Amino acid sequence: MNEKKNKRLDFPSLFVTGNDTEIGKSTAAALLILLYKDMGIDVGFMKPVQSGSHEAGGKLLSQDAAFMSFAAGSDVEKKNNPYVYKEIASPYIAAKAVNEEIDVELILGYYEDLKLTHQAVIVEGAGGLYVPVTKNSTVLDIIGKMNLPVIHVVDIGLGTINHTLLSMEALRARGISILGLIINRFRDDNGIAMETNIVELKRLTGLPVVAVIPEMPEFTMDEKGITLLKSLIKKQDKSRIRKIFKPPKDMTPDLVRDDLKYVWHPFTQMNEYRKEEPHPLVIEKGDGSYLFDSEGDRYLDGVSSLWVNVHGHRNKRLDEALRNQAGKIAHSTMLGLTNEPAIRLAKKLIDIAPEGLAKVFYSDSGSTAVEIALKMSYQYWKELGYEGKNKFVSFRNAYHGDTIGSVSVGGIDLFHKKYEDLLFDGYKVDSPYCYRCPMDLKVSGCTMECTVELENILSTKNDEIAAMIVEPMVQGAAGMLVSPPGYLARVSELANKNGVLLVLDEVATGFGRTGEMFASDHEKVSPDIMCVAKGITGGYLPLAATLASDEIYSAFLGEHEELRTFFHGHTYTGNPLACEVARANIDLIKSEDLIEKTKALSEELGSLLSRFYDIGIVGDIRQSGLMIGIELVKDRESKEIFPIASRIGRRVILEARGRGVIIRPLGDVIVLMPPLTISRHELKELLDITYLSIEKVASEL
Repeated sequence: MNEKKNKRLDFPSLFVTGNDTEIGKSTAAALLILLYKDMGIDVGFMKPVQSGSHEAGGKLLSQDAAFMSFAAGSDVEKKNNPYVYKEIASPYIAAKAVNEEIDVELILGYYEDLKLTHQAVIVEGAGGLYVPVTKNSTVLDIIGKMNLPVIHVVDIGLGTINHTLLSMEALRARGISILGLIINRFRDDNGIAMETNIVELKRLTGLPVVAVIPEMPEFTMDEKGITLLKSLIKKQDKSRIRKIFKPPKDMTPDLVRDDLKYVWHPFTQMNEYRKEEPHPLVIEKGDGSYLFDSEGDRYLDGVSSLWVNVHGHRNKRLDEALRNQAGKIAHSTMLGLTNEPAIRLAKKLIDIAPEGLAKVFYSDSGSTAVEIALKMSYQYWKELGYEGKNKFVSFRNAYHGDTIGSVSVGGIDLFHKKYEDLLFDGYKVDSPYCYRCPMDLKVSGCTMECTVELENILSTKNDEIAAMIVEPMVQGAAGMLVSPPGYLARVSELANKNGVLLVLDEVATGFGRTGEMFASDHEKVSPDIMCVAKGITGGYLPLAATLASDEIYSAFLGEHEELRTFFHGHTYTGNPLACEVARANIDLIKSEDLIEKTKALSEELGSLLSRFYDIGIVGDIRQSGLMIGIELVKDRESKEIFPIASRIGRRVILEARGRGVIIRPLGDVIVLMPPLTISRHELKELLDITYLSIEKVASEL
């Protein structure tokens, strides 16, 4: 495994693609390999899939891969050419013909291995960009996952310009860098296409022509062909080639300078941030489970970009939903009007929500969703004539957001104490922090004595209490505290018994994170009000919703002069762009059977996490679905915490960043919350690097 992330080289790895099949991609790839070698670059090669191969010596042979191996001066190994098929068809169909399925993750794994042993890797695609590799992925998808710049091969003739421009459009729509074109089978016959196409291609694409390979009737894909290509290299202008391949001037220093000059970051001590080494990352794009910075380095997104990303970055169906809606309207107010995406999403939310929830009130963040829930609860009792029911019950280490109301029901001193003079009073009870049980009990013998305090408050103060607010199953910002089985159901029972509304804050736990659509589904709890945000749009746009029962909604109905209206709203309430993407997100969760897949993955994850206890500073590991917290302690026996100045959690995440993983601590709790679509290969990478990073910091103590 790489100890540190690979730095970008002056001569990048490349993906060779083209307008079509049989267009000379292998010839171009071999030429590039020879060109790199001529300039002193240690280059490897890869042909992920070869169909239409011939049989010799009892096995299938890939002529393309063999030719590239001639050029590279190495043997063809399985990692260079993992999939070889006899049928002349797309990779997907050729594999299907022999009852096989191509594993894209295996291809990516082989590519990563080649990167470790070579300065650059030349990868040749199969056919054109949209050739299917699996049922749901194409060559274009693989290029995006590899994050490689492209050299595009064209064969001059009728249709060349049309096909090339369509390919350029597809690549640029994905944010894929195109270094240039290689013209193959050029014939100096004075035909009009030969005279004009190269000039027009350069003009219309804005791309340089890296090389022109003439038509060579004597050319064969063997040692003879290599000799011919070597003769071409002698004629190349090396300085021009170096200029084409050398990356553009890095803009990161300028961006970092302006970031430090103009931007104030959330939950960040800017004095430390300004001095951070290496410099702050400037994220430029994402693809699948990965983020890419402005220097071209790749990072596994281990926290779903702060717990919001569900399907990975740049999901095709979510991209399409956003584009389609942008072609209609971006926003219109919901004050006295409505819009189609907001209506359709509301119906879909109620369809998947716990029983009893019937109405949807939109806002734009988890904090505002909670603020709305508090105001709804407060006004609900007033409209029924219970003026005294105006307080809330919450946990001592709760986190529900950053607006004044949500902070008032929060309980993390680090975030909230400085604002205490602004906050309203309520009742606080101990949360089920089993590792540091407030009752000093062992998990194995837990009978939930921690609910006794709650029961006493609800039964004696119910005439004062409007609602209780709970993060179901997992208290995220408190350090991924996972409640024991049956706890949430017991809280719901006590609230109902004592006439107190139950508000569930599913901002972090909703949309599959815990292995159910909502965490409350684990114990079949139906709240009076539920708050959702974060994963609602799959990580695409700010959106939140507060769902309420018909009983609560009905209390606000009346004549105009009664002033029973819920006087609350946001400018971007029910934004059509966000609502349409959210609707597509829910459809995608269902069509991909993502909840069941998350359950299966979370079961595997449990066994993989146990080895972290081999590191002495790991005190507790907490997991619910794909929500994980690893608590680091100075002494495992006494559970003594590290001094705050030690910043152990911060040191771990910086170490992980250097190894190509982005995670974020909550104090000295290391949080992992990857996209639900993370592959097993990527999940292993996340866990391996997190383990090594904790181990490294532990060794320095």
